[in-house]
Amino acid sequence: MTGVLPITLEESRKIVQALLSSGKEYVCVMKLHGDATEEQVKKVSKEFEDTIYQRPPLRASVKRGLRTRTIYYLDFLEKDGRNVLFKVGCEGGTYIRKLCHDIGEVLGCGAHMQELRRTRAGPFVENRNMVTLHDVAYWFMEWQQQKDEKILRKFIQPMETALTLVPKIYIRDSAVDAICHGANLTAPGVLSLETGISKGSMVAVFTLKGEIVALAKAGASTEEILNMEHGVVGKTRRVLMRRGTYPKCWRSGET
Repeated sequence: MTGVLPITLEESRKIVQALLSSGKEYVCVMKLHGDATEEQVKKVSKEFEDTIYQRPPLRASVKRGLRTRTIYYLDFLEKDGRNVLFKVGCEGGTYIRKLCHDIGEVLGCGAHMQELRRTRAGPFVENRNMVTLHDVAYWFMEWQQQKDEKILRKFIQPMETALTLVPKIYIRDSAVDAICHGANLTAPGVLSLETGISKGSMVAVFTLKGEIVALAKAGASTEEILNMEHGVVGKTRRVLMRRGTYPKCWRSGET
């Protein structure tokens, strides 16, 4: 497989789970084992644009239990003999080689994945965010000579970039240090939030300056949070900001 591969460094390694579960896009060459018309391939491919059941293949690094994954779109691009080129947008954790196998089963001729290129991983898109390893090696050598931070920024992005598509909750400055020490986020600490938050989903907790504080598990939906005056809004799962970055706000009467 070739294409987009986000790499995390140091503290940003804590956001890997958010990247793994984010949506992906692939361009794939599927090899048919028998004859099928272009119309047949198009028709069957469209039947997979839905929530599908998948069992990970034998050579997978996860437990081979039956699970559901969503195919957002599956666009036929072209067919050359028994080679079929298509583009697919899917939920994180979807196995494209298993998808090709299943399409082949429905067609009745069998199929397997011949080539695969990832063109998007979460917010990172090919030809927009991507650099090659040769670029990294060249710029790193330049940085070693000049020690100019601008050179590093050519191939290293803030971890906030990786969380562009994760629903966000913005909190008061007075709540930041408590979250950094592992406290759960409660309603009084919330200033604003984005739509699309559902109970149990992953949310990113941000400061008003747009700095990531932590990843949390939402305790309520967007609509419910807007009407809450007390109670836990999010259970802190991964603290990303260093303790002490924001001053601790003492309650009245404390020294």
